[in-house]
Amino acid sequence: MAENRKRRFGDRKDGRLLRSLDPLYRVSSYIMVNRNGASNFFVDNVDIDEIERYIRHKRRDEGLAGFGIMHVLVAAYVRALSQRPAVNRFISGQKIYARNNIEINLTVKLEMTKESSETVIKIRPEREATATDIYNLFQKEIEFARSGSDSSMDNTARILSHIPGLFLKFAVWFLKLLDYFGLLPKKLTDLSPFHGSMFITSMGSLGIPPIFHHLYDFGNVPVFLSFGPKQRKLEIQPDGQIAEKRFISYTAVTDERICDGFYYSTAFKTLKSIMRNPFQLDERPKEVFYDVD
Repeated sequence: MAENRKRRFGDRKDGRLLRSLDPLYRVSSYIMVNRNGASNFFVDNVDIDEIERYIRHKRRDEGLAGFGIMHVLVAAYVRALSQRPAVNRFISGQKIYARNNIEINLTVKLEMTKESSETVIKIRPEREATATDIYNLFQKEIEFARSGSDSSMDNTARILSHIPGLFLKFAVWFLKLLDYFGLLPKKLTDLSPFHGSMFITSMGSLGIPPIFHHLYDFGNVPVFLSFGPKQRKLEIQPDGQIAEKRFISYTAVTDERICDGFYYSTAFKTLKSIMRNPFQLDERPKEVFYDVD
């Protein structure tokens, strides 16, 4: 369900200008000009007993053979954005915008070998998306990427790679200039891995802990999520007994200029709460919230 607002002067193709924010928000992006210079780092973990039970249910009862933790985490993040929409803001041209849609970016290897090339896929789930919706969107994009067909994103990168270095530097500068003023063609922002609500990467498949991945100063992605492999730990229970718990750790690098720390904290609490009870992702949210004017 799309937000029903008329486009006004100052809005971009991918977002609407927020006009009612406190003055501090308006000046912060002039003080902290670059996205990396405005980054905050967050780390947490979540028990996966319920997540694994949910995954078994999706694989067994719905036949979603490849359903896994990645789909649960992305579905939970989309659901969190439906309740905490300010995390879906972005900054372009030193102004804060509410993104029109939810866009999730993910890098995938075409084959699990060291020599295999990579590509970036992007999905655009509705705010009411269920975990099954997320799975189907990912499968469609991954199957296309692995079919041997070059994506528009890959073709664009290939064209740019043939430009001599000095001219390529100018070409990228010019693209940044267009993006600053919201003049970058929608076709380019739609396929760009540097534009979107969130970028996610799995370190679990590589067998290493989640990294703190930098944000890109080109484009407008405000959050980069990373999650690691399954781990075990011993915890003291309320009755004094020691029990083994299985969990995953995840990290987030966030652009602090789009919303305050309290709002971010409520969004990440919402994300964790959903992951602790993932069966709610089979139902659509009772209400979807949109950002301020």
